[in-house]
Amino acid sequence: MSTLPVKKGIIGRKLGMTQVFTPEGAVIPVTIIEAGPCIVSQKKTDATDGYTALQLAFAEMPERKSARPRTGHFKKAGMAPRRHVKEFKLANAADLNVGDVISAGTFAAGDKIDVTGMTKGRGFSGTVKRWNTHMQRSTHGVGPVHRHAGSMGANSDPSRIMKNKKMAGQYGNERVTILNLEVVKVDTDKNLLAVRGAVPGAKGGIVFVRSTVK
Repeated sequence: MSTLPVKKGIIGRKLGMTQVFTPEGAVIPVTIIEAGPCIVSQKKTDATDGYTALQLAFAEMPERKSARPRTGHFKKAGMAPRRHVKEFKLANAADLNVGDVISAGTFAAGDKIDVTGMTKGRGFSGTVKRWNTHMQRSTHGVGPVHRHAGSMGANSDPSRIMKNKKMAGQYGNERVTILNLEVVKVDTDKNLLAVRGAVPGAKGGIVFVRSTVK
C-alpha cells in the first residue's frame, strides 16, 4: 500500500466473479467485492502519532471469540469487536471521526482503484508450475524427470548456483496489489462493487480497496 494519502479506501471481501453487459452488448468480466460497511475504530493525528490516518474495521464478531486486547481496543472506541482492521491514509481523514461509517457508496462507477489481497497458496511447487519453465522433451530415455529443473549451469567457475535462479519452492500465499482497475458498477443497497477483471485471492478472501496511485 502507498504511504501517500489517497482519496478513498475500504476493506472488503471477494465474493467471486461474474459478467455484466454494457448497453452496447459488450461483455465485461467483473469481480464482485463486498465493500464494507467499515467503521472508523481509531483516528491518528499529527499531535498524537506524528501523522494523520484512519483505522477502519470490518466484519463484526462475537465478543466471546475476540481476544482481550482486541476487545479492549474496540471498547475504547465504544463499539463491538471486528474481525479485520486496516489503516488508511485518507486525504479527508481530518474530517472523519471514530464511529463514522464508510460504505461502498464512497466509490462510483468509473473510479480507478488498486486492490490488494493474498493470492491462493499452492504449496511447494516445481519450476514448471511456479515459473512456467519448459519441460524436457518426451523422447526415449527421459524417464521420470521430464518436469525437473535440469542443468543449473554451474561449472568449475563459479561452482555454485547463482542468486535469483528460478527453482522449485513455495508458490502463492503472498500479498499482491493489482493497480488501476476500474469500478464498473456500485450497489449501495448491498454494499457491492463490481470491479473489471480479476483481483488476488480466493472466494471469501479479504481485500483492501483504495484509489489508484497511478
